[in-house]
Amino acid sequence: MRVLLLSTYELGHQPLGIAGPAAALEASGHMTRGVDLAVSDLPAETLKWADAVAISIPMHTATLLALEAVSAVRSQRPAIPVAWHGLYAPVLAGNDLVLPDDLLVAGDAVPAVLAWLESLSGEQASRNREQAPATAWQGTIEAGGRGTAEAGESPGTVGGTVLIELGPPRSIGPASRPLRRDLLPLAGYARLLHQSREVVAASVEASRGCNHRCRHCPVASIYHGRSRPVETEAVLDDIAQVVAAGAGHISFADPDFLNRPRHALDVARRLHGAFPSVTFDATVKVEHILAHREVWPELAASGLNFIVSAFESVDDRVLTLLDKGHTAEDEATALEIVRAAGTELRPSWLPFTPWTSLASVGALLQFSADQDLVWSTDPVQYSIRLLLPTGSLLVERPDEVLAQSLRGVGGGSTKWVAPSRGLDDLQLAIAARAEAAGDEPIDVTFSAIWDLARRAGAPLAAAPPQPSVAPWLAPAQRPRLSESWFCCAEPTGAQLRRLGVPS
Repeated sequence: MRVLLLSTYELGHQPLGIAGPAAALEASGHMTRGVDLAVSDLPAETLKWADAVAISIPMHTATLLALEAVSAVRSQRPAIPVAWHGLYAPVLAGNDLVLPDDLLVAGDAVPAVLAWLESLSGEQASRNREQAPATAWQGTIEAGGRGTAEAGESPGTVGGTVLIELGPPRSIGPASRPLRRDLLPLAGYARLLHQSREVVAASVEASRGCNHRCRHCPVASIYHGRSRPVETEAVLDDIAQVVAAGAGHISFADPDFLNRPRHALDVARRLHGAFPSVTFDATVKVEHILAHREVWPELAASGLNFIVSAFESVDDRVLTLLDKGHTAEDEATALEIVRAAGTELRPSWLPFTPWTSLASVGALLQFSADQDLVWSTDPVQYSIRLLLPTGSLLVERPDEVLAQSLRGVGGGSTKWVAPSRGLDDLQLAIAARAEAAGDEPIDVTFSAIWDLARRAGAPLAAAPPQPSVAPWLAPAQRPRLSESWFCCAEPTGAQLRRLGVPS
């Protein structure tokens, strides 16, 4: 079949949500064309060419953009079948845009997409979908809950859609290397900014899933505390491909690089041995920073440029409710460990939850200033609002505060309101200020956000204080990526306008 592969957002990188499926589909005899709608327009003739569409929805931002994109696609091709694949696929169950012949698949998407395409190519496509080979299905999420498909069972269906979940962890073998043929050159994507230099970056996957069950995380609602490594040879093969294409920096797309520390060290050592001038970044939990403090000097020596770590909050009660496995004091210790190894730590935050108060917003901003994190934090992080997508572990067992804040389900997620209208207004104001910041210095944006919180009633001084810790790197020396938006943020007006889809 002729399959149009679409992506709307992957944190500014060449989308693995196109490159991975493209390789597997073409190896199975299908024809593919990939279009990254974050940077490219969709030619009308390409849309006419396609028999089916597969669109990647690995995160909240991408999902909202994908809904806009598919709406535009369906205005031209009303009945074209669509495979929605990625972590947020279950969120769309029941959405008006999901037609009976569509597929919703989270987890190990490619086998399910291949089985779906096989069913579509038959004479009785819709009726035959449930007869897909058992080997294509590693588990299912059925309506109203989760289950695991045993060998020989067919996947559960909901109104013609299929929701898939990973089965037991296993190593992901070296299948076809990601096919990046149809994507813009790497130079058109996110770059590493460091010491007044810009370095071409590329996203590579070393593992999938996560060993933890942080209750707010969409990864946990799909993988349930499981992860699988991508075989080291396959990782190095893709790294070699992107380095040959000009990459000087690798962003590992894993939910947590240290879920499997021996695998991570093996990948880092092999990367450095093969390409000693190439640097990398990764995402690592605070809990793992503390538990594996001995690895940081070696990782830094192997080219680790910075890490992202989900601090989320400085309120220990909230951290406990989210099952983060760390405290605010641990966050400060993690900073000391990583910085002592000569590596940058860039936190991600979740400031706005049903448990948020003006005092906790102020405490988070104060912590950022005290710990010299202002220049290490993208301003959008101060605006992030808790998401409760379908399958959220938080909603399964809400505490009293969360239960009182819930306002029903809509758009694939459970809606909630802040304990006071002022907090919702403050979140919107901070989000707007972060979006409007553009290229202004980060400390200017931070001061504006500080002032917004202070005027809303947060107990803050008139201006941000100087750090209380020893000075870290100068602003220009702190490595970061040129893409400053975030997977859990609402799409910007610019992102929505960028969607180049025929309408």
